[in-house]
Amino acid sequence: MDAFLGTHTPRLDDKGRLFLPARYRAELAGGLVVTTGQEGCLYVFPTAEFHRISAEMQAAPGSSRPVRDFVRVFRASAHPDTPDRQGRITIPAPLRAYARLDKDCTVIGNGNRLEVWDSTAWADYLAEVMPAYSAYSVPTQEVVPGL
Repeated sequence: MDAFLGTHTPRLDDKGRLFLPARYRAELAGGLVVTTGQEGCLYVFPTAEFHRISAEMQAAPGSSRPVRDFVRVFRASAHPDTPDRQGRITIPAPLRAYARLDKDCTVIGNGNRLEVWDSTAWADYLAEVMPAYSAYSVPTQEVVPGL
């Protein structure tokens, strides 16, 4: 599933609601799950995709402490929601605090999910990773299987 691509810059309103970019609304109209992501962002999955990933996690070895830690955080912070008629979702206060979301947000499409970033954090992340990305010279087929 590669429904989510691109970069958008919606704003968070005073009630903690975020307007989903219009191009993603149909895919998320039936429901979604917002949870903690990595590098300080939030992940937004269509409900079915969240459940698919959660089921895969259930099959991971429970004897591994890092696996248990990851699964706990991923599931414990999960917030199911359905966009309202205007395409808004509510980001709960603990998730807003984790991702340092205030007003200006950047929403990126990342294949099977959206990522919601504080716009300053996204700019800082890009500044950190772009030099290595630009300098990377390994042939594509060795980096991305199938290409």
